[in-house]
Amino acid sequence: MRLTLYLLRHGETECSRNHAFCGADLELTPEGVEMANTFAAAYSTTSWQAIFSSPMGRTMETAKHISKAIGIQPELLDGLREINYGQWEGKTREVISRQYHDDYMWWSADPAWYAPNGGELAVTIASLAMQVVEEIKHLYSSRYVLVVSHTATIRIILCSLLGIDVGRFRYLWECPVGSVSIIEFTEHGPILQTLADRTYLNVRLRNLPRT
Repeated sequence: MRLTLYLLRHGETECSRNHAFCGADLELTPEGVEMANTFAAAYSTTSWQAIFSSPMGRTMETAKHISKAIGIQPELLDGLREINYGQWEGKTREVISRQYHDDYMWWSADPAWYAPNGGELAVTIASLAMQVVEEIKHLYSSRYVLVVSHTATIRIILCSLLGIDVGRFRYLWECPVGSVSIIEFTEHGPILQTLADRTYLNVRLRNLPRT
């Protein structure tokens, strides 16, 4: 049995519902809690070896509900946290484009090497997150490991594992709330099995805002 890594984005928050940038701490909405519980039920028979979570409120809360169902205590790792968006926190793309137009254009062109005003580079998050992935690979050579993280962080991890320029992380695939991507580590390297899947959610939850 090879190591298979499940990358789960946390459940819905007010920021995701409003399509706003958020690297700060937020709680889940009631629907976000329902997403976490639905994931736990859908994957209850998976032979989990460990759960790792970002230490931010929405990811810890998601991991907590899953932990209750499967009986494994999540380990909190700072390397799984979301990008700090600095002065863009809580603002929508439309507001940011209007208030920080030139900087937003530069960031949109290459978020790997151009940070939000007062925020972080994607390459910084890549370095931190991939340290976590390497630690997991060292600790668990087989079975199933769950990582609960954030949209940018998960997309950056996927880019890093699949040999894709981190500067493209925002433009190749979505990572909506409650989605899970699955990577299997083989003798030939990481293989993407599943990308941003939400079929385990009911139609009502899937139809909520995806940001």
